[in-house]
Amino acid sequence: MARLTIKNVKELSALIGTEFGISDWYQISQTQINQFADATGDHQWIHLDAEKCRTDSPFKKPIAHGHLILSLVPKFFYECIQFENAELTMNYGLNKVRFTHPVVVDSFVRAKFTLKELKEISGGIRLFTDSVFEIEGIQKPACLAESILQIMWSD
Repeated sequence: MARLTIKNVKELSALIGTEFGISDWYQISQTQINQFADATGDHQWIHLDAEKCRTDSPFKKPIAHGHLILSLVPKFFYECIQFENAELTMNYGLNKVRFTHPVVVDSFVRAKFTLKELKEISGGIRLFTDSVFEIEGIQKPACLAESILQIMWSD
């Protein structure tokens, strides 16, 4: 799906209730999982110890941290949409996050985005988006979340 360019709030409002983007597939590597473990201090064996995973994990391979998958929201989001004339875009938060299926090392993931709601704020808007993280070849999504982005617009 091609990346959308949105010029103003009116164009964005027209997307409420629609799926506006699907990101590219992205492979989750063990190096990335290790770096995320170092950055967060979460060094559980289920993420890092391939040998122990082969014998003791129901997944037989290391799995990515749920928060690693969730941290890909900006990467995937901006693959799908850009805001022309935006002075500033910032993460405002998340609602209703669920990690519904583990992502084993070397899996490919992507995200689909549906615009739920817009709320006007001083100088801009808040965008409420349903984010569904898919795993290639797996029916159940890895993660479901409502992400909130704040956009300050110059138009």
